[in-house]
Amino acid sequence: MSDFQTVCRVQDLAEGESKTIVLGTKLIALFRGADGYYAIDDVCPHMGASLSGGCVEAGIVTCPWHAWRFRLADGAWADNPRIKICCYPVRVLRDEIQVQAAGAASGPSEVPS
Repeated sequence: MSDFQTVCRVQDLAEGESKTIVLGTKLIALFRGADGYYAIDDVCPHMGASLSGGCVEAGIVTCPWHAWRFRLADGAWADNPRIKICCYPVRVLRDEIQVQAAGAASGPSEVPS
């Protein structure tokens, strides 16, 4: 199991916001909701859109391209829960948001906007 890696600070992600982070070769969408932080694959399996750019409502992010909807809590496709994208554990340690992504060999970086 890989270690948690710091991806940003708490003050860098306001409630209701999201951002794309890179851990090793993985693009991960990091979300801050009213009830905590969530990390899922950032790439929609349908056509490759960035899920961090989608609209979040009731714990579900909607892909901005073709409206595929994924649950933040477990990465399941809301319309067919047998299909899932990866979901990653997130924790807050002091003021650091940390994500655990297996196979992410190098340190974190943020995708430029």
